[in-house]
Amino acid sequence: MDERAYPNRPFLAVSAAVIRDGRVLIVRRGGTFGRGIYTLPGGVVETGETLTDAVIREVREETQVAIEPVTLAGYREMILRDGDGKASRHFVILCFAARWIAGEPVPDPAEISEAAWRLPDELDRLKTTEGLAEIVAEAMGKL
Repeated sequence: MDERAYPNRPFLAVSAAVIRDGRVLIVRRGGTFGRGIYTLPGGVVETGETLTDAVIREVREETQVAIEPVTLAGYREMILRDGDGKASRHFVILCFAARWIAGEPVPDPAEISEAAWRLPDELDRLKTTEGLAEIVAEAMGKL
């Protein structure tokens, strides 16, 4: 049973706009949830984990890239509703601006089908999560 389906509360998640040489690390979801959508690497914060530890872990798990989170670049709320209007998923996502430290992206096939460095103006041609271009622009401005 998926504990994130039809939750009785929102889940706290983190993501990172990892910047390297004017490009941002973008992943394409490959799992059952969000399949085919381009977004930032990230995931749910675990109990007892700080936000920065969570974003470092999630990026490493999904892409094998080491990062340095610098500051928050914004947030997003993702609420999906079923045909009856009931919230089937609810996430509050804190998006970090982060610097690349080391590693080349290698997608975790369980969750990610693609991971690549992209120029911000390439995002307009991709099917992305809502507000992705704005978060990336904010992160680049803060770094």
